[in-house]
Parts: sequence; structure tokens; C-alpha cells
Amino acid sequence: MEIRYTTNPTDFSQYGTKRIRDEFLITNLFQVGKVRTVYSHNDRVVLGGAVPTTEPLTLKAHEALKTSYFLERRELGIVNIGNNGVVSVDGESYDLDTGSCLYVGLGNKYIQFESVNEEEPAKFYIVSTTAHCTYPTTKVDITTAQAYELGTTEESNQRILYRFIHAEGVKSCQLMLGMTVLKPNNMWNTMPAHTHDRRMEAYLYFGLPEDSKVFHFMGKPDETRHLVVSNEEAVISPSWSIHSGVGTHNYTFIWAMAGENYTFEDMDAVKMEDLR
Repeated sequence: MEIRYTTNPTDFSQYGTKRIRDEFLITNLFQVGKVRTVYSHNDRVVLGGAVPTTEPLTLKAHEALKTSYFLERRELGIVNIGNNGVVSVDGESYDLDTGSCLYVGLGNKYIQFESVNEEEPAKFYIVSTTAHCTYPTTKVDITTAQAYELGTTEESNQRILYRFIHAEGVKSCQLMLGMTVLKPNNMWNTMPAHTHDRRMEAYLYFGLPEDSKVFHFMGKPDETRHLVVSNEEAVISPSWSIHSGVGTHNYTFIWAMAGENYTFEDMDAVKMEDLR
């Protein structure tokens, strides 16, 4: 488990490209035959990837968590961005095809990941937050998730926003998670930008061709910076930062939020003229 610490926005304004990438960009998240996790001190979120092939993979507690098992004080969201797979939770199996999401509540001790076909493995994206009570393990398919059509052709941001884990869907203690799919020939997401000072957010960008990039913008609205992001890389966004991006090709991203406020609409809009 890799550890990432929090950052003061005043200090952030002095960072160069390498420091920004080291602090906020997560690369090589999906490693064949392994579970990789990153612990962020931003609202104590854990991000991870699991790519099982010939053998199942188990999500184990790390010394940094100071617990006997991973979900002793946590909840978990899992999205399969690869081929068909299976997640077992305390002996009960859930089939997850591409785009399916599984919520796993506090107190479940045994989490295992498998691929249906080792030649075409599943890729499980993992987001975990701290939890104070137990909600039932629940699967949600992209075809049954709340979906919202957003954006316009003129602004190059036509997209479909799917909500998986949220107050009006699959309930959790604090984790909110969903997926946004940009339509062909559309590149911008979440612009005009916003912040939500009571919640951090993480983005996983995927569905990009190998030679394409996303330019992810972050920082205080009046002093922004950017990250150049490749396919299947994730970005940690502190609560004081905007989080928006534009790609050289359309793409999909999974957004996940954690923090004090559990209301999806709680955000502070930033006017275009106030961006710097």
C-alpha cells in the first residue's frame, strides 16, 4: 500500500510538474496478477486496482490500516472496467461484467476477485472510505443506474453521467461513486468547474487509445495547474481543488467522493471569468 499525504493549497502553488504528478497522479494501478492500493490522507480514501488471471486475488488489510481485515472500519465500491469477472464477499459471489458496480459494506471480512477467462482478465477498480455503520452489499448494473444526459455539441461536452452509490441509489456511509461516459467527438468534462470544500474527489480515466491523453486541471480556481493523464490512470483531487479535464479523444471516467457532506448537489460553482 502506497501512502499519499495531504497538501496545503498555498504550498501546492509552488509545485513543479514532477511534484504534482508524484502527489496526485496514480499510475500503474492495474497490474496483472496483483492487487495494488494507494492510501490518501485526503478523507482517508483508499484507491486500488485488482487484475486476477490464473488465481483469485484477495483484498487484505495493510499495516497502515491498523485493522485485522480490510473492511473492519471501512466500506468499499468496486467497478469492473475490464472483461467479465466475479467478486466474492464472505462466500457469496457476484458476477460483474464491464461497467457493473458492487457496493460492499462495513464488516465484511473476505473479499476475493476472479476473472471468468484468464486470457481476457477483469480489471476491478476499488474505492474505499471509512464507515460507521453497515449497509447491505448491493450490485448495480449500468443499465439500471440513474443516468443523466449532460452537455452540448457546441461545448464539446455531451456526456452521460451514471450514479451508482449515492443517497437515492445504493446507500453508503459516505462513499459516493459513479461513471461519466463522454460521447464520440466530445472531450470536456465538468466545465464550468466547481469545488466542494466538504468532500475530496478522485477520478479514474479510461477508455482512451494508447496515443491519447487527458489534460486534468486542478488547483484553486484562481491558480490552476494541470496533469497529463494516460489511459487507466487516476487523480486525487483535494477538497479545495477544481477537477476538470479535456482529452485528445473521448473517454470515460469514474468519479468517487468522500468527506463530511453526503449531498451530491453540494458544490460551489466557479464562473468561467474567475478561472486563472
